[in-house]
Amino acid sequence: MGVRRENGHRVVVLGAGYAGTAAAVQLAARVGRRDGVQVTVVDAQERFTERMRLHMTATGQRLAELSVPDLLRGTGARFVRGWVTAVDADARTVRIDDDRVLHYDTLVYGLGGVADTSAVPGAEDHAYTLNSAQDAESLARRLARLGSGTVVVAGSGLTGVESAGEIAERHPELDVVLLGRTEPGAAMSPRAGAYLRAALDRLGVQVRAGAEMVKVLPDAVELAGGESVAADVVLWTSGTRVSPLASAAGLAVDERGRVVTDAALRSVSHPQVFAVGDAASIRQGYGLMHGTCQSGMPTGVHAALSIERVLRGKQPKPFRFGYYHTPVSLGRSDAVVQFTRPDDSPRRICLTGRLAVRYKETVTASPWPSYGRMKKMPASGAFWPRGGRFTRVREAR
Repeated sequence: MGVRRENGHRVVVLGAGYAGTAAAVQLAARVGRRDGVQVTVVDAQERFTERMRLHMTATGQRLAELSVPDLLRGTGARFVRGWVTAVDADARTVRIDDDRVLHYDTLVYGLGGVADTSAVPGAEDHAYTLNSAQDAESLARRLARLGSGTVVVAGSGLTGVESAGEIAERHPELDVVLLGRTEPGAAMSPRAGAYLRAALDRLGVQVRAGAEMVKVLPDAVELAGGESVAADVVLWTSGTRVSPLASAAGLAVDERGRVVTDAALRSVSHPQVFAVGDAASIRQGYGLMHGTCQSGMPTGVHAALSIERVLRGKQPKPFRFGYYHTPVSLGRSDAVVQFTRPDDSPRRICLTGRLAVRYKETVTASPWPSYGRMKKMPASGAFWPRGGRFTRVREAR
């Protein structure tokens, strides 16, 4: 991959989520139309999905309509809309909608994760998810029609907590039950976890920790031991899964189907493939990274920098990342921010209440302005995480 083809070098980016979009915009800004490098972004949607805010969409709140083609305009990158149905890592081809084929010299694999509704019988058929803006909008319409009843949020992780709090605040006429194996906020410091649970209690969310869900029915969730929890609506946020395309393509994957990468985010089996975001199994000194926007965008940026270095005949640098914080919204007027060590373990310090709301709204605001700044930066620059935020820095050439 270290040499350019005489007829140009084709880079295909699969997935226009946080990581894929960061990779595409950063790379296009650095290479543009220079040297015959063509950057192509493939996604099933033209609309950019702010996954961190889908719990707001699910309660009828309107977010800005963000267009990936509009963002790419003027960068030299092109957008192809369609479903990726197959990847041939040996032939270096991508099949789209089963009737189009794209050839690549370098691939950025960023087809991220979705809620794992396959893990429990009935979840696929009877539960809502927040996999896309359309899914969230469908849930919002259902909640608006209910009038009264019970909403079960399955999964007590951060997505479940934010969703339960948002639904309870926006729909006080509904009973909201949060089911999960662990206590909400269990990975936080004692103070932050206690604040989070008190906020859920204030919002009227009924928390059922230690609940093992074994089946989803049209009107209930069955738990291990035979107990059932009545539900007019079930929102599934428990666990994630990734696309099987990487495994089917012959790429080396881990037990969850994520592409196993080397230190520079290249596939260990196919070094012309870079994996980013939730689709990548990335090992750091503290262990495997877990998928968040906080870590996803930096992987996309690093993949772009690495590709640009290889095109210049240089070796890519190792990827290094440490977590900084865990911001959690608790409705629109409350939040908790847990500051963390690089390995994501909690520090003692945290923010709560309105100060946490202001902090979260600042650091987890739409990435669109950052993407826009990437488009305009000089080729010698890069956006890199500093203190949880993206800052323009100069990379040694």
